[in-house]
Amino acid sequence: MIKAIFMDYTGTMVMEDEPNTRELLKYFIAHSDVKDPKEVLRIVWSKVKEIEAESYGENFAGNDVRVDKILKYCTENCGLKGDLDLMHEIWRRIWVHAPLFDDVKPFFERAALPVYVISNDDLCYLEESFRLKGIRPTGIISAETVRACKPHRAIFEEALRTAGVRHDEAVHIGDSVTSDVEGAKAVGITPIYLSRNGNADIQGVTVINSLDEYVF
Repeated sequence: MIKAIFMDYTGTMVMEDEPNTRELLKYFIAHSDVKDPKEVLRIVWSKVKEIEAESYGENFAGNDVRVDKILKYCTENCGLKGDLDLMHEIWRRIWVHAPLFDDVKPFFERAALPVYVISNDDLCYLEESFRLKGIRPTGIISAETVRACKPHRAIFEEALRTAGVRHDEAVHIGDSVTSDVEGAKAVGITPIYLSRNGNADIQGVTVINSLDEYVF
């Protein structure tokens, strides 16, 4: 019997393609040697995932430190010469002001179970985002809580402890195969993959294209 729902934040609850992200991308292209938007996104996201994978225990780095590392890498490898403080500030706006997908508020309104958010973002940014958006999750499990980023098992184990449920009493909804599906499966939580573009088929995993499809 399912007693709790765990949910990812970025890409699941809030949009990645949004005004602040587009502003940051445009600025990056104008002030670096990389002029292809897709290549910029590939470089940045691969670095994000690399740094998150290394961010554990004594090596844990929160949002702001991770961004500084990414920007440093890009200055050294992509010819980035813009105002790094400005870019960092735009990044902060993304964490807080990225808009919700249309199906998120209705999901919370009809939720018949407690919903906990699991995110690699820092707690202060998550709390401010939810305050501004009028979303009230039952709890927030941030990477900084356990000094481990998804898909490390520690953050999912902390979610189970916070919710007070066994692994077979929870599901996790997320849009990343590595961070969400594989991370949840590693501790025995049933993953639900959210494929908003509708083209995913993952062996042995329930796939939904909208939160409206989830039945409590």
